[in-house]
Amino acid sequence: MTARPEQRVRHRRRPARRIAVVGGTAALGITAAAVVSTTMLSSAGAAGSWPTATGKKAVSSTVKVSGSYDGRYRRFYGSGALGGGGQDEDQDPLFQLEDGAVLKNVVLGAPAADGVHCLGSCTLQNVWWEDVGEDAATFKGRSASAVYTVHGGGARHADDKVFQFNGAGKLVVTGFQVSDFGKLVRTCGNCRTQYRNRRVIINDVDVTAPGRSIVGINSNFGDTAALRSVRIHGDDKKKIKPCTRFQGNSTGAEPKELGTGPDGTNCRYTAADLMYE
Repeated sequence: MTARPEQRVRHRRRPARRIAVVGGTAALGITAAAVVSTTMLSSAGAAGSWPTATGKKAVSSTVKVSGSYDGRYRRFYGSGALGGGGQDEDQDPLFQLEDGAVLKNVVLGAPAADGVHCLGSCTLQNVWWEDVGEDAATFKGRSASAVYTVHGGGARHADDKVFQFNGAGKLVVTGFQVSDFGKLVRTCGNCRTQYRNRRVIINDVDVTAPGRSIVGINSNFGDTAALRSVRIHGDDKKKIKPCTRFQGNSTGAEPKELGTGPDGTNCRYTAADLMYE
């Protein structure tokens, strides 16, 4: 189920900042031919360069993946019914992953519809969203043991959420980069079916302003978020909220914001886990 939208904020589109390889492209599986190296953002961490697409492919109906799908850095974009490119809810995704599926080495261009849906545990490896549509990815597994892993990759221009965590289980985001966004991760605030004790782990991630929040969770449902080695760029006034606690509901009402900042229970990080650069 796709979450109803919280307040959407339109961001002024800026020329995308390009990021140089830190720690080597081999760690992210990006070949030299697929990399453009430009401005260095950090001397540490796993931020990689944005890949240059090796080709393009129009997607007019959802690509369903079981097992592993290697896009070989082609650019996939919506056409036909998936070509609207707006912020309407309940759009279909470009890719739908079955439980245990792996999607890797994919560039999602514009329009990207509702990005990627994971129906259970899944791995997104080196998946890049050039211009996020409704959401970049939505995680929808029903089991508390489900694990959704986002390793490498990046997203730009998300008017609202990048990763929408509607299901149960744990979401791990590592070695990722995001710029010009609303929220990097949001556990669903008003889904009809709510799950308790969702866990979010964000580690070794580069965040570039403008942005509103790195993670939003429902503390009344026992959600937790742990942040480690998060590098925040271009936010000298610290407007981006690292972790925001909400009072979630299953009625569809707008969730109430309860507070921000580390509390040792739901928002688990310290000032040393955030680096402003």
